[in-house]
Order: sequence, then structure tokens, then C-alpha cells
Amino acid sequence: MEITDIRIRRIDSEGKMKAVVSVTFDNAFVVHDIKIIESQNGLFIAMPSRKTPSGEFRDIAHPIHSEARASIQSAILEKYQTMLVEEEAGASSSETEDKGE
Repeated sequence: MEITDIRIRRIDSEGKMKAVVSVTFDNAFVVHDIKIIESQNGLFIAMPSRKTPSGEFRDIAHPIHSEARASIQSAILEKYQTMLVEEEAGASSSETEDKGE
């Protein structure tokens, strides 16, 4: 199964949740609402989940093997870092334009 598209729909600079992501597999299946979370140990992904009547959160969709999770997480975080760099470059070029340079 190949990741064919990653779309980062929202980025928050404040708070622990940094982005909400959709991942498409084999141009045929998409998983929405994967969250990028920042913890003391760095960034990680949280799969889409639903709160049960007992108050526990259960994943709606998730990889079965740790290798699959690691592969998905790596691809998502790489795309997220690329987006942050692009945003930063865009912000600095617009600041330069604002100063008339």
C-alpha cells in the first residue's frame, strides 16, 4: 500500500495540536482527521478517534503493524516540516516586500 497524497488542512502554532491531515492510499482510500500532536518527546500522529460512552477514546482507523504506523508517521511529519519551511520562506519574502527591498 502506497501513500499517494498527504494534505495538511490546518496548522496551529499555539497549543499541542499542530495540524489535521488527510492521507490517501493507492489513489483509492483516504483517512481524514489524523492529528499531528506535539509532546515533550517531539511530534507524533494520532489516528482519527471517537469518544466512547465510558469516556475513552478509540481509534476509528489505524495501522495494524508498527512498521506501517512508522511509515505513515514519517511521511506525514516530513510533509509537515516541508510545509513549515515553505511558510517561513513565504513569510520572510513578504516581509522583505513590505519593507520595499
